[in-house]
Amino acid sequence: MSRTVSSWILSSARSSIILQGKGRCYSICVPNRNKIKWKLVFSKTCPYPTGSCSSDRTFSFPKAFRHTSTEEEHFSFQLSPAQINDVLRAGELSHRALDLNGKNTNSVLRFESNQLASNSPIEDRRSAATCLQTAGMMFGVFDGHAGAACAQAVSERLLHYIAVSLMPRQSLEEIELAVEAMKPVQPILQWHRHPSDVEYQEITSQYFENLRVYWQHLLDLDAEPGFSLEEAMICAFKRLDSDISLEVQAPQENELMRNIALQVAFSGATACVAHIDGVHLHVANTGDCRAVLGVREEDGTWSTLPLTRDHNAYDEFEIRRLKREHPRSEEKTLFVNDRLLGILMPSRAFGDVQLKWSKELQHSILENSCDVEALNIYQYVPPNYHTPPYLTAEPEVTYRKLRSKDKFLVIASDGLWDLLSNERVVQLVAGHLTELNMQKPPLTFKKPVSLGYMHNLLLQRKSKGLASLDQNIATHLIRHAIGSNEYGEVDPEKLAAMLTLPEDVARMYRDDITVTVVYFNSETIEDYYRNH
Repeated sequence: MSRTVSSWILSSARSSIILQGKGRCYSICVPNRNKIKWKLVFSKTCPYPTGSCSSDRTFSFPKAFRHTSTEEEHFSFQLSPAQINDVLRAGELSHRALDLNGKNTNSVLRFESNQLASNSPIEDRRSAATCLQTAGMMFGVFDGHAGAACAQAVSERLLHYIAVSLMPRQSLEEIELAVEAMKPVQPILQWHRHPSDVEYQEITSQYFENLRVYWQHLLDLDAEPGFSLEEAMICAFKRLDSDISLEVQAPQENELMRNIALQVAFSGATACVAHIDGVHLHVANTGDCRAVLGVREEDGTWSTLPLTRDHNAYDEFEIRRLKREHPRSEEKTLFVNDRLLGILMPSRAFGDVQLKWSKELQHSILENSCDVEALNIYQYVPPNYHTPPYLTAEPEVTYRKLRSKDKFLVIASDGLWDLLSNERVVQLVAGHLTELNMQKPPLTFKKPVSLGYMHNLLLQRKSKGLASLDQNIATHLIRHAIGSNEYGEVDPEKLAAMLTLPEDVARMYRDDITVTVVYFNSETIEDYYRNH
């Protein structure tokens, strides 16, 4: 990026309108061919409830690299390549699926994930887990808005709700008996977490109790629950959103728990969750996160298969759905300025009770709560709010029976898709795979093997550029998303500029970005078809 472009970013940042006080100025990026249109929205948020995890436990930019204000005298975009890598790689997470014998018989070969904050602290969350009492693995990306509280809660709880929905009656009965006898309960999930992936430790017991109420409900059914995977995912999404709504309405003596419940319910989150069991891939999506499949065709070319639709004002199906659910007199006010009731970009989300509850219920809950203003929660009823709910957490579920040509799945928050097309993302992942394979020649040892010989082999690899390549594909995608020039090449100066934008304006240029890439085991998938 030229010095002129750097100067333009700086002057633009300094001349931007910054809203002072308890709110935060943030923006939504809407790709429009060669233009980027930004819509500024005033959001009153509080990132964490009183007494909950502090922001220094979440992933954010190292303060040494990121400016806190455009008013600083010595404003500079200068970062060394090592500093850029430190910032980009801080949230990296990877895991290779192996069985107890150290072999991989799973259709998931490995996954790689990363996050980059724009908001401070980051409002995105991610989850990955192996199902221990049912088959398969699950991966989720959650994009929070009006704070991180709802995305945090959903990232901790949703996979458990899905797993419980899939468990047979006998397993549910065994868990219930263990709880009644106050005996240890066999874990349902094995989590794969980054050290900075925070948990609300203070309310884990309450979340467990409400999960227990859910499985008791399943046990009360006359027959075996017998959910299909699609039904289980839909039921889990809807039940969790209902619990979020009910928890804030229930009497609560503990002020901390009450505050957290308020923050979770009055903030919001979109969610995209993939469940992979053998050759069976299900993706449940609520909102505008996205899942895309990378397919390598027989001729060696790559094709892109979207597995989700963005639920927003640009989707004709969503517009028609909302028009069916509300009176004809509201057709012109459902979407205002491409936002639901003029407020929210996604048309499906968890939380956001301001767009689900009646005016009377909202007033009752906030009136009886202690000092909600201190939590930055304010009652705001949008114009033309007549027939709630206007928002749902019910997901759309897509099924794909995997073939050996299906090589990887990319799940990401809209911060990535605002900057890169589906096709470009698949192209980057495919190119990264090819480059890694080319740069990893097999190590051939001469006997006896000396330290000097090993050192020379490592130097040969380094000279071929392997050391400079992002090993984590999610980092590679984020690097290209924020640093690419008009030719699709990473411009180091632009990359440094985007990473050092002050906190008060970074959100005007990019959103939080969370990416998880799941690689499939082609050999395991081929074995399935050979044996069936």
